[in-house]
Amino acid sequence: MPVLPGAEPFRHEGGEVGVLLCHGFTGSPQSLRPWGRYLAERGLTVSLPLLPGHGTRWEDMQLTGWPDWYAEVDRELRVLRESCAQVFVAGLSMGGALALRLAARHGDAVAGVVVVNPANKVHGLSAYALPVARHVVRTTKGIASDIALEGAAELGYDRVPLHAAHSLRNFFRMVDGELPQVTQPLLLLRSPQDHVVPPVDSARILGRISSTDVTEVLLEHSYHVATLDHDADRIFEESYAFVGRLAPSVGKEGTTAGG
Repeated sequence: MPVLPGAEPFRHEGGEVGVLLCHGFTGSPQSLRPWGRYLAERGLTVSLPLLPGHGTRWEDMQLTGWPDWYAEVDRELRVLRESCAQVFVAGLSMGGALALRLAARHGDAVAGVVVVNPANKVHGLSAYALPVARHVVRTTKGIASDIALEGAAELGYDRVPLHAAHSLRNFFRMVDGELPQVTQPLLLLRSPQDHVVPPVDSARILGRISSTDVTEVLLEHSYHVATLDHDADRIFEESYAFVGRLAPSVGKEGTTAGG
């Protein structure tokens, strides 16, 4: 299937510091593209892959699961490591969980982690019905475009495939068990008004990681997809400052144009 216009992956070859951006469940690189461009314009090497089953139609996602999504970002991290002296991982929602697992499994190969409204659990009674329901009902209503900014929209599916949701639930459980292995500096940005991921997910993550360098930032004016919302610029600026603090070479050579 052809990729939806705007959902294409984004890649920019910049300097020796790289950032891997991971988009969310049923979403696409479109939700993080302005973030990727911001970092690229400041000289960073940026990779924003399209996760398998995403960015086309929900029927394609029904055939994929967390091993497919994680394998894609794991591969991209290894590619970045070949050309960059330091690599940071970042993500929105499920992308935050992907970034945290990369940090847990790759250790010193990951210099730092940035997560925006990270997801840690599939909530509600429906979560417990997923193992059976997914064989009876194919989809449920979508979760895309939880954005406060008028006129802004996320390019994501209007349906959630239940086979994929069941896989996501299993993935969250696994990542939760690996959180104590996360020791890298962490920047967590979250929206108090989030209609997709509740605050308890961020609290759980902060309570289980082993990182000692931890910064939490509240995005008071945004909903779940904060990277396209009122606080987008703050996310971009805070993440760039975070990378610059941990990678002193950042910002020393001027800026380069983004792709």
